[in-house]
Amino acid sequence: MLDLFSTYQIKGLDLKNRVVMPPMCQYSVTKKDGIANDWHHTHYVSRAVGGTGLIIVEMTDVEPDGRITDYDLGLWSDDQVPALAKIVEDVHRHGSKIGIQIAHAGRKAEDADVPVAPSPIAFDENSKTPRELTTEEVKGMVEKFRLAVRRAVQAGFDTIELHGAHGYLIHQFQSPLTNKRTDEYGQDRTKFAIEVIRAAKSEMPENMPLLMRISATEFVEGGYGIEDSIEFSKAYKEAGVDVIHVSAGGEGQIAAAGRPGTHVAYQVPLARAIKQNVGVPVIAVGRLDDAALANAVVGNEDADLVAVGRGMLKNPYWTLTAAEQLRKETKIPEQYSRGFQLK
Repeated sequence: MLDLFSTYQIKGLDLKNRVVMPPMCQYSVTKKDGIANDWHHTHYVSRAVGGTGLIIVEMTDVEPDGRITDYDLGLWSDDQVPALAKIVEDVHRHGSKIGIQIAHAGRKAEDADVPVAPSPIAFDENSKTPRELTTEEVKGMVEKFRLAVRRAVQAGFDTIELHGAHGYLIHQFQSPLTNKRTDEYGQDRTKFAIEVIRAAKSEMPENMPLLMRISATEFVEGGYGIEDSIEFSKAYKEAGVDVIHVSAGGEGQIAAAGRPGTHVAYQVPLARAIKQNVGVPVIAVGRLDDAALANAVVGNEDADLVAVGRGMLKNPYWTLTAAEQLRKETKIPEQYSRGFQLK
């Protein structure tokens, strides 16, 4: 019987359990240079001490104006690699694996003088109207993703995740609400994502899995739904995605506000649908902080891995606490062993 503390392997990624820390922005870069600092090191390494199987570093951007804010991480420069490499080294020292989410905020880049996007449509009435990327600039953006992935591989990450959810740039190309283009990237709204996937794969070792986070439904009139995301997920799988991280919504004009999301596990049916219809391993996310519930998601084979976000912001040792509650064997740091009872 599978459970939350079963091991998991895909390609060369071997996980000691099925618990994932999803990417969550810390907005904690201090010099606006995109370089990880002591906060990021403590934040991620403490979750490795806490027993998490896979840690995914927050949205890390491919150019300065691709950040949500100037206080976000970046991988547009080789100068940003060493600090991330140190985090990777120390996470490994505590027995966890670590990935990084590569992204561009597009029209949601709050601190960019003029954000860029597939089409000149503002995020909301309080946001700047973005400039529409030219066709050549879109191709150049694919190259920026490729170089960021190269740097992530150099830093020693175990896996890469592309951010195709929550109303950021890849999602903006994917959505009929935000992509009104007439060129090749409008005629096929999956084209940009597929080119980014192929560019990422060209920089990754053969045995390194590629993850992609998607919004499986937009929860808004005129947006796409689960049947659409099943179809584009099939295209992303064919292009090289190995695992799909199934979220939803994206705020503002692409949002879950006032719609489903008030009950626990509200996105699990979306993960199940992608898993069953696309035939790809999935990560479920969305109010799965209860250990018994997270365990059931794996045990019922609704998803292969479970991401616990806010629960880990509250408790870096969430995984150890879950093992105690579920009476599952896991390795407790010797220094903390007196605080847990696993039998």
